[in-house]
Amino acid sequence: VQLQASGGGLVQAGGSLRLSCALSEGTLSSYAVGWFRQAPGKERDIVAYIIWAGTRTDYADSVKGRFVISRDNGKNTAYLEMKNLKPEDTAIYYCAASSDPYNLEPHGYDYWGQGTLVTVSS
Repeated sequence: VQLQASGGGLVQAGGSLRLSCALSEGTLSSYAVGWFRQAPGKERDIVAYIIWAGTRTDYADSVKGRFVISRDNGKNTAYLEMKNLKPEDTAIYYCAASSDPYNLEPHGYDYWGQGTLVTVSS
């Protein structure tokens, strides 16, 4: 299972980005997907999760109402749509896959992508 995160970049506060997480081997529908982020000098935190069918999601309080996680199993890709970005959203964003297809917890993720950097300027 190989995950490839992309879509990061530099954006001004209030702007938007869409991150993608592509699974290059395997079938994404077998996995729940989580997006995590790690800011400089801080621990990695969960941002959002989505179960295998896309019918249940959950978010960190800090991003509720601004970020939307989704997936297209036919394309083997998950997404994180980020709007109204704030400087405190600056971090490396990682996607991860859990072998528990119903996982909505911040642990139990077996496979990780390499991360994509999001920088939000004030």
